[in-house]
Amino acid sequence: MTVAIQDDIGARNSMVRGGGVPEWDARARVEWLRNQIDRHDRLYHVMDSPEITDAEFDALLRELRALESDRPDLITANSPTQRVGGAPAEGFTEVAHLRPMLSLGNAFDDAELMAWHRRTASLLETDEFDMVCELKYDGLAVALMYENGEFTRGATRGNGAVGEDVTSNLRTVKSIPLRLTGSQVPELLEVRGEVYFPKSKFHEFNAKRVAEGLPAYVNPRNTAAGSLRQLDPRLTAQRPLDIFVYSIGVHSEGRHTMGAADAPSTQWEALDLLRQLGFKTSPNNMRFSTIHEVIDWYRHWREAVRELDYDCDGLVVKVDRLDYQQHLGDVGREPRWAIAYKFPAEQATTWLNDVRFNVGRTGSINPYAVLEPVYVGGATVRQATLHNEDYIRSRNLRIGDKVVVERAGEVIPQVVRALPSERGCSDTYITMPRVCPSCDEPVTRIADEAMSYCRNASCPAQLVRLIEHFVSKGAMDIEGLGIKQGRALIEAGHLRDAGDLYSLTERRDALIDMDRMAEKSVDNLLSAIEQSKSRPLSRILVALGINFVGSEVADLLARNFGSMDALQEAEEESLVSINGIGPKIAKSVVEYFGRPSNREVLDKLRAAGVNMTEETAPGAEGTPLEGLRFVVTGRLPNYSRSAIQGRIKELGGAVSVSVSSKTNYMVAGEGGGSKLADAEKHEVTILSEDEFEQLVLDLFRRNLHIELPLSPENS
Repeated sequence: MTVAIQDDIGARNSMVRGGGVPEWDARARVEWLRNQIDRHDRLYHVMDSPEITDAEFDALLRELRALESDRPDLITANSPTQRVGGAPAEGFTEVAHLRPMLSLGNAFDDAELMAWHRRTASLLETDEFDMVCELKYDGLAVALMYENGEFTRGATRGNGAVGEDVTSNLRTVKSIPLRLTGSQVPELLEVRGEVYFPKSKFHEFNAKRVAEGLPAYVNPRNTAAGSLRQLDPRLTAQRPLDIFVYSIGVHSEGRHTMGAADAPSTQWEALDLLRQLGFKTSPNNMRFSTIHEVIDWYRHWREAVRELDYDCDGLVVKVDRLDYQQHLGDVGREPRWAIAYKFPAEQATTWLNDVRFNVGRTGSINPYAVLEPVYVGGATVRQATLHNEDYIRSRNLRIGDKVVVERAGEVIPQVVRALPSERGCSDTYITMPRVCPSCDEPVTRIADEAMSYCRNASCPAQLVRLIEHFVSKGAMDIEGLGIKQGRALIEAGHLRDAGDLYSLTERRDALIDMDRMAEKSVDNLLSAIEQSKSRPLSRILVALGINFVGSEVADLLARNFGSMDALQEAEEESLVSINGIGPKIAKSVVEYFGRPSNREVLDKLRAAGVNMTEETAPGAEGTPLEGLRFVVTGRLPNYSRSAIQGRIKELGGAVSVSVSSKTNYMVAGEGGGSKLADAEKHEVTILSEDEFEQLVLDLFRRNLHIELPLSPENS
């Protein structure tokens, strides 16, 4: 076989150089070479069972390059020769995911995992359900889109709803198939996976950098993430990234490939289909029937995790049946049907040199430890949270103690415990401040709460933190106003709350007279403030700093209420009816809008012309429903009404509560009532839930400018 391949390649190369390959033969040969190279790539990078030598593989690749050089018209984006990376990009465009890429809730001990299992069993009304266990890879989550088996687009997770288009970089990852294999290739397939940097390759990569006089990278996870965000794909191609694919996001069966009966009905079947299509899945995936088997599997990997050639920080447990997953749904940004059981965090010991306190934007008094610097969890830690007074007391911590430090969730450093045996006679008890360290007003502790608070509404530290949060990139994104400038403006009396930012234009001359506020920097700041007025409602809700309202909850609120006025008048009952909004969030939102001081800030924002409604930017990529108006009515089989409404808005559509001449579609379930008659009166197209999903897929294809054969069986 080997000799035949070499002889065949040699003869073909001679013909190419002599210009003797007919057009039909060149096209057929190119296709044969691509199939062979894809096959051997998969055998080597995915199956770990190569059939030919590296030299023979290189010979195949050289012949393909020679043919494509002779016939550039035969080059395609998914040719194996294109894995080297194209020209540098100017930046990354945003991509809206067809289905949100949710994050996972965490369990840190057996009791928390058992509690998740009990909640799940209660919601399913049965404790007999299988669970799939997958190792939790520590890399960068991505979504890969395939059209008729061809890789067309890849994106990072981003905020879960919108990510960055990194297609060119993902093409360089050799374990990502550019074309799918097998007899069951769907028309449209989006899969999710985790790109990682193998530890062995990472150490080799760092050794080479050091030998070249370059600084070593800190850890594989950050290096993998940074590699995928290189603007020059040729740099990404130099880094031996790998991937594990673990789920299907969107799946549409092809007319001539498989029927609906053949589509996966469980996570286990989905993993098997992914393997058949040529994706690399983890060999350590397992399926269990009882939670005790899951715990045993967790304990095995807790001890064996260091044997893996990639970073892993826990076990992901998923309900196996996909219809059960649909029934369970999600809350906030987390699915109810899955949980991450985390391994114990990496720990180190160091000295607790001091305890200091800062004031949060809600007035909370937050103690933190000043540590002798120590390397833990891939970073040098100098400070660590102490959470609150109860936390300090329960661990009997004292200044001067030798303490154990870990990075909670491998992000936030915290002091776990003291080592009393190392304690000397100079150790000092830690006492909470009786007055605010910023304004000297008395500190109070509310019953049944662990935190102490400064209740002075004019506390400068609270306002500094709130302004810092308000202008941050994820909120109003006002450049030129850092924490130092914010503090200076507050001390000068120009800012009493966030609403005063929009009256700074009237104080331009006074700002220029301030230290380190040159005329150009002041004008740039005022311009940035003016531009921020057009931010969407969801960003303003984030900026306000409402407890428990992050970007994803803000998106839910903005999509479901549409305006600040409507949200201000909302009651807890209407808030908790939204899929993803729980009682704690609802109470916090209602309390925020009930405070007169907060309403005063909102009045200032309105008067300044700050946008108070949620609109979808026309023509945005990944918004196939842009320009269409929907009404949703009745009981849907798989989704709540609010979930469908939220999805419509995510994809650029508008949702109305009543039918009018402007309505394009109605999504109707059982018990649609009088709205169905209104739809017929206005000649509005009525869709079932399945027909709505088909419409989204069809319009999404059209948005990508890809013509695909349609099938009534598509879902």
